[in-house]
Amino acid sequence: MISSSERISRVTPYILMLLGFLLVLTASQAIISPVAQIYLSIIILLCTLAIRKRPGHVARLLMIGLSTFISLRYIFWRLFQTLEFENWFQTTLMLTLLFAEVYSWIILFLGYMQLAWPLNRKECPLPADQSLWPSIDVFIPTYNEDLSVVRNTVLAAVAMDWPAGKLHVHLLDDGRRPEFRTFAGEVGVNYIIRANNQHAKAGNLNHALEHTNSELIAVFDCDHIPVKSFLTRTVGWMVQNRNISLIQTPQHFYSLDPFQRNLDISEHIPPESNLFYGLVQPGNDFWNATLFCGSCAVLRRSALASIDGFAIETVTEDAHTSLKMQRKGWESAYLRETLAGGLATESLALHVGQRIRWARGMVQIFRTDNPLLGRGLSLGQRFCYLSAMLHFFFPIPRIIFLLAPMAFLFLGQNIIYATPLAVMTYVIPHLLQSVLTQSRMQGRWRYSTWNYVYETAIATFLAPVVVVAFFAPQRGTFNVTAKGGLITKDYLDTRMVRPNVIMGCLLIVATIVGVYGMIESRANHTLFQTYGMNLLWITGNLLIVLAAITVGYERKQVRRAPRISAQLDIVLRDSVGQQRYPAQTQDLSKGGLSVKMLGPLPADMQTVEVEYINTRDKITVRVPARIINQRDGLVRLEWMSRNTQDETAIIEMIFGRSDAWSHWSNYSNDKPFHSLTLLTRSVANLLMLIILRRNPQT
Repeated sequence: MISSSERISRVTPYILMLLGFLLVLTASQAIISPVAQIYLSIIILLCTLAIRKRPGHVARLLMIGLSTFISLRYIFWRLFQTLEFENWFQTTLMLTLLFAEVYSWIILFLGYMQLAWPLNRKECPLPADQSLWPSIDVFIPTYNEDLSVVRNTVLAAVAMDWPAGKLHVHLLDDGRRPEFRTFAGEVGVNYIIRANNQHAKAGNLNHALEHTNSELIAVFDCDHIPVKSFLTRTVGWMVQNRNISLIQTPQHFYSLDPFQRNLDISEHIPPESNLFYGLVQPGNDFWNATLFCGSCAVLRRSALASIDGFAIETVTEDAHTSLKMQRKGWESAYLRETLAGGLATESLALHVGQRIRWARGMVQIFRTDNPLLGRGLSLGQRFCYLSAMLHFFFPIPRIIFLLAPMAFLFLGQNIIYATPLAVMTYVIPHLLQSVLTQSRMQGRWRYSTWNYVYETAIATFLAPVVVVAFFAPQRGTFNVTAKGGLITKDYLDTRMVRPNVIMGCLLIVATIVGVYGMIESRANHTLFQTYGMNLLWITGNLLIVLAAITVGYERKQVRRAPRISAQLDIVLRDSVGQQRYPAQTQDLSKGGLSVKMLGPLPADMQTVEVEYINTRDKITVRVPARIINQRDGLVRLEWMSRNTQDETAIIEMIFGRSDAWSHWSNYSNDKPFHSLTLLTRSVANLLMLIILRRNPQT
């Protein structure tokens, strides 16, 4: 049940945002002189800087209000004072840019609303009487993934802490492979197949629903390995509140994504997914609009039954399923605790393929089950889902913003009818306020300007998908994202960077035209300023495009089992178990581990037994390992797993600890200038690589 104080905290943002928006809307339409606009912008900027580092919701809401005010002044100015229709060509270019700007403002406003009051939900304890704990079916769907990837998740799921007889693990194999059936029999999990692959993952899950009967359903993608305490830390909410249909946790990726690895500054920037799981989902949770993400979640069978199972109408069955349940009045919850770890996409091409499916699915939902229409959703839920769906239209505005300054530099078309001074008077405050406000809100979850790199790297591939899905939502099929692959050498993926290379060349030519135009128009101050303004725009675009190209330079990845940094106290025993050598792990993988010795090992020792005991998580590991080499107190070991019990123990040691992924948010808060420096450095790294190697392998 929701307490009265919780109800008040939920209502307060609605009231504050409504009053604030009405005030901002009224004030933003006031027409003042350019000089007064400059003074107003400076005053608001100083107020923003004064409160930017103050903690609490009040400062956050004030910054949102100030940014909304300035951005509204900008958009009203654009709509009512900068439009001039000369001919069909110029009008088309002008309205195209205006569309991109209005879209960006809508996304900015929806984002402010969505993130105004993130709900930092805490764990809810289970009843002391285990007889009151519900039975749980664990679904692990798979199609074409390698067994070496899937078995880690299955063994970890079997080892989860839950009463015997109430935990049922099911391997849902849409690939219908004999070796998977054999493995399932060996480890004692139920093996489920079906006669066809209709409706892909959603169909696979729905088929499993028909052949199981537990009260709750836990779903894990076949590469997402849960910690032992996953169920004991999540299910409490569903026991306490019978109206909660879904509790979602973050999808953490323990391998580097293409942006982290290829930009070669992974230790400095948070993964792309951190913003969604660290901030957007807690924001959704406040509005009771948590999205089901297809994995690392627990769902209530009765809620799924009320909507006839997992959604099959679109290729994003996960988000659509949660939307349909919430239309039926079911509640949702989000726990910002990393309780599972999975594999990120290995390459930019695979990353783009994954995002294509997401974009297609969200646009399909927007067309076929629009959250603004129909019954069952609150205003907050409608806005949260609208924000999620409209986000995937970003490729079109992103391309427009990259090309827009060329309208003047190449075609001589004026698509903003205002003096350069007036444009800068409104544009710069709008950009500064939005950057500072988003930097404050996003903190350690996403760094300034990096969203432009993420979007630019994939925009040209997603744009046609978005257009087709919008006009023909019935088209498109589900595609499985491959995981666990290798990259045997460094190479430039020319297919993935070709559109941005072309864009970069256009921007370089535009830069030359801009410089030449400034030189030629020195005597005409207005024309000189217009060239300068567009040249500044082009320079920013070029930096973003070069960074996006950098993501396409694939770095070598030859480890099937990524090494995971972890400092665990262990003991190495000799072959007879009489001598004990205390040590601490430096990193771990399914293949082996590196340890720092507190004392030397005998030079002739070849094998040891690794002992690790974690009483909190009920993990006990005693597995033999072969010494590969030792130098300066650092010893590299290779596991000598004898059976599935040893393999399970290794998985528990690496992935099963409650604190295995507690470091996922260990990034410093965003500093916009520092973020820009990192971006510039990534581009410099690529240029140096090209200069030194001259001919990257393709």
